Amino acid sequence: MYKQIICPVDGSATSNNGMHEAIKLAKDHNAKLRFLHIIDTYFPILDVTGDLNVIYIDEILRKNGKKVLKKAEDAAHKAGVNADSKVLEAIGGRVSKFVVSEAEEWPADLIVMGTHGLRGIERLVMGSDAETVARTSPVPVLLVRNAHTEKK
Repeated sequence: MYKQIICPVDGSATSNNGMHEAIKLAKDHNAKLRFLHIIDTYFPILDVTGDLNVIYIDEILRKNGKKVLKKAEDAAHKAGVNADSKVLEAIGGRVSKFVVSEAEEWPADLIVMGTHGLRGIERLVMGSDAETVARTSPVPVLLVRNAHTEKK
């Protein structure tokens, strides 16, 4: 029986699928649910001279994160689930590291998250935060695929 479930959310369709599954599980197990949103405030780009610059759009990202978390919390409360949320800031770090750390610190019994289901060269180049969470998590991980991605 799960008592505390963490669900990372980013507002994407796949993330929303994970969110809805986490809400169902939390309701079925009468568990607490924590939504987690990780923002990365570091965006290196090349300028017209070819030099590396850093753009900080942290305020925009924080506002978007609050909207994503509000939507998730509202959905949980509407379903009668006890939920809270937390924003973590990563400056160039992998999302997976923050998800696993939060699962250990809270502590969570389960992590539920969407996976984008990357394939081929894209997966080799980018890797998968969901896969890394599944490999390194000290608790069970439920990966929820986007039905639309599967049809492609």
